[in-house]
Amino acid sequence: MKVRPLGDRILVKREEPQETVRGGIIIPDSAKEKPQEGKVVAVGAGKLDDNGTRQPLELKKGDRILMGKYSGTEVKIDGEEHIIMREEDVLAVLD
Repeated sequence: MKVRPLGDRILVKREEPQETVRGGIIIPDSAKEKPQEGKVVAVGAGKLDDNGTRQPLELKKGDRILMGKYSGTEVKIDGEEHIIMREEDVLAVLD
């Protein structure tokens, strides 16, 4: 299924953290927190300003981002968890 976010929204797929931590301890699924990193899967066309001019987004498909734990709206697309959120909710772009 193809999904195209509207306006200044982006579609993000969370990146799962590594299963083990220092010392080789494995963290069970019930104790894991939501990952705060993700990869941008799709971007909208941009936000309209007061004059009706479309402002392009700074983010692009493929960017790795840092987001808040509870940002956006979780949706299931083709059986996979994704998040639709506004560009302004993104905290940083990871290089």
